[in-house]
Parts: sequence; structure tokens; C-alpha cells
Amino acid sequence: MTEGASSGGQHARRDATRLVIHADDVGMCHGANSAFVELSHQGGITAGSVMVPCPWFPEIADLAARDDLLDVGVHLTLNAEKAHYRWRPVSGVGASSGLVDAEGYLWHRVADTRANAHPEAVETEWRAQIDTALGAGIDVTHLDAHMGSALGPEWCDRYINVGIDYDIPVLITRALSMYGPNNHLADVTDVDFERFVAQAEAARMPVFDEVLETDFSRPRGEPTAYETMLTASDVLAHDLVFCAFHPNAPGPGEIEVIEPDTWHVRTDEHALFGTDEWLAFLEAQPFELTTMRELRAEYRTATARQR
Repeated sequence: MTEGASSGGQHARRDATRLVIHADDVGMCHGANSAFVELSHQGGITAGSVMVPCPWFPEIADLAARDDLLDVGVHLTLNAEKAHYRWRPVSGVGASSGLVDAEGYLWHRVADTRANAHPEAVETEWRAQIDTALGAGIDVTHLDAHMGSALGPEWCDRYINVGIDYDIPVLITRALSMYGPNNHLADVTDVDFERFVAQAEAARMPVFDEVLETDFSRPRGEPTAYETMLTASDVLAHDLVFCAFHPNAPGPGEIEVIEPDTWHVRTDEHALFGTDEWLAFLEAQPFELTTMRELRAEYRTATARQR
């Protein structure tokens, strides 16, 4: 930690913005796994999180259990949003839980999950996903939310409490409007969200100022703008920033079929983050790269002092 930093919750202004460059959706497919491992070793990203219900979770679990360099969290998953590539709850709950659609898969849309899922079933599923990751030998560094679903007001308090129970920090921002994937929670205001922020701060969680997200609307062939995104003045004015990116290695018949309209965004991230130019850009910036493992250590130190 640099001088002037605190260990979690409310934090004093640091000399430089701390930045986590994160790979979401690890475990979704083989390309997501290979991109995460490759970019972690090259230094182009600093952490990632796995979707435990997905078909390629066993591969990344095996790799992570044998590779201490990989910084792996659990991307708590309540939705299976693809048209033909779906997954079911790990906890094995049925239709009465409200977690699944008529075909027995997790709902496509966060709105449907929020409208139908019972909070108790949501928490049971989260715990099953975390226990599965831990049981597979993954040193879980953090919890975050696929499509932002865990931040729904129906169960966000449970999300934070699950993190407390497992002694693992959860991803949360000081305002919901500063959480990039908040389009799935359009009816929730910053005022509605304040009580959850207060709960996380009281627990000494590392509360983020902003979560930046991959721009999935970028047309194929248009240049990327990640350097501009990370050096914006409002980003550099923050203390702690999380980049929810989605790098994926190309693979004929895999991501290109799974996500036919936006696969190029994922593979472009993989191509960019593995270049010497990207690493040189990161090295030259005024921000300080950090990991979720480091933030977990600071969180655990802070909570130990409270006991």
C-alpha cells in the first residue's frame, strides 16, 4: 500500500488512482479461460472471476488450483443470457425457487430474475457457487456479479453478508450510477442504493468509486478506446477503479457462434491487452495497478482489527 491509503471501507485520498483490470466471464468458454491465463501472465490484466455454472468452469478451476499467479474471484451468476448457450443453477433448485425459466435454465434477463427469484434461493445458489469454487481448489479473492444482478435491492444486503461470512470482499461502488453494468437495474436510484453502500463500508469492504465496463456497442472494425477510457480526468480523480472487461481468445465455432453480434469486442480486447504497446501504456500512466488479492488482504487486516 502506498502512503495515505486505508485498509477498506472509507479510504483517504491516495497519491495515485488504484486500478483493477479485470476479466469477467471466465469459465464461460475455453477462449475466455485461455485469454485470462495468458493475459494474467503477461500483465495485461490483474484479476478475473469465474462463472461457476458454465460448461468450461472445470478447466479454469483445474488451471487456477495449480497456478498461484492467477487472481480469481467468483462471478456470481443468476442469468444465462445467450440465445442457445445456457446453464442451470449449481444448487440444483427447481422451478419453485424462481431462479429458472420454463426450460429449467437461469433466466435470460436480470429483470426476470428480480421479478421471480426468491431471495433465499438466490443466496443458496451464491453459496453453492462459492463452495464449488473453493472445493475445486480456487483461492477465491473476491465476489462480483454477472450482469450486476447481485446488486438488485431484493438481495444486495445478502450479497454483502455472504462476502462477510466467507471473509471475501464483494464488488460494490459508492453510487449505483458509477457501476458500469447498471443498465440491468434501471429502476434503482443512488438513494435506494445508499443503505447497501453504508452496509459495505461498515463491514470495511473496499468500496470502489467506479466500475468501467466493456463497450459492447462498438461496431466491428472501429478502433478501441481503452487508453482514452482509463486516462479520463474523472477516472484519474478517483481513488479506486474496477475495469470490468471481457477478453476472449478467438476460436472458430466458439465465441463467434456463442455471441454472433459482439464476439469481436471480446477478441479485440484479447488482442489489445496482450500487446507490448498495452503493457507500455499501463507502465507509463499515473495510476497504480492493483489486484483483488491485495484488496482482500487489506480487507482481512481491517476486519481483524475490528475484532
